[in-house]
Amino acid sequence: SSLLSPNPSFLPVLQKDPSEALVIAVTTRAIFNLEEEHKLYLEKGKEEYARHQQANQDKPLPPGTAFAFIQAAQYVNEKILESNLAEKDLFDILVLSNNSPESGVRIINSAKHYGLEISKFCFVSNKDSTQYLKSHGVKLFLSADRIDVCNALQRGVSAALVFQQEVQAPSTPLRVVFDGDAVLFSDETDQVFQEQGLEGAVRYERAMEAVPMGEGPLKAFAMHLGKIRKKFSQEKSPIRTYLVTACSGRDMGVRAIKTLQEWGLAIDEAFFMDGAPKGPILAQIQPHIFFDDGLHNIQGAQDVGVPSAWVP
Repeated sequence: SSLLSPNPSFLPVLQKDPSEALVIAVTTRAIFNLEEEHKLYLEKGKEEYARHQQANQDKPLPPGTAFAFIQAAQYVNEKILESNLAEKDLFDILVLSNNSPESGVRIINSAKHYGLEISKFCFVSNKDSTQYLKSHGVKLFLSADRIDVCNALQRGVSAALVFQQEVQAPSTPLRVVFDGDAVLFSDETDQVFQEQGLEGAVRYERAMEAVPMGEGPLKAFAMHLGKIRKKFSQEKSPIRTYLVTACSGRDMGVRAIKTLQEWGLAIDEAFFMDGAPKGPILAQIQPHIFFDDGLHNIQGAQDVGVPSAWVP
């Protein structure tokens, strides 16, 4: 069935076991394009926004930046269940929203319209909604609100900020691109680079070559993604993962590759760009989501229509 058409075989939504599933929480503005509504909210206030949402509750919202990523995760679930119906290690998507329950009807109807397999909707108005992430076992949180993302990271949950952009929905399989320093790995080399420049960073990397890098904010999510990917042979895998880093492979590649081996994290393809822009390679890969800590790289990805998420 086409991913955009509702899929009756998946209704009702299969109940997942959050202790085993890869739980991803998305906010409504990350998964749907609510820019006009958000503007109304900022200019006219909450009541006017709620009235608008209720009046339009049967009108589906257009897809947002994280929409294609969530759809591709659903495709992976279908592939896993095709080979083993009892499998518990699945993607589990929940929507975490600062909408009131009344405004939330439109969100639920939109998800149903697209046949999205979302297991839980949490409408918590006027609160820091990130306080609920840990209790749901969330491994990745995607939001269009910077404060949300910083709060989640402080709570020890992998999180990234998505910017609203026009996204071409790429085809399956699910393709995820990670930057290295300060995303998959810790920012130790970045810090040396700030203090001692490129030569200092290169010296540091050579001296530390045998020592695995520290963990970055998205390591836990990447590891669980890798665990799901290992259920398939490389040819048949519905997941492909990429490392696209600004480092030079000659000076810093060995340590990055050894760290991934040490972690047991198999990455399908790695690109050491030696400072070259990432946009052209991302346009070639066409990922469903690209995680980076550099805003210039996010901008470059957006310029080529790649859905991007910033890890502050």
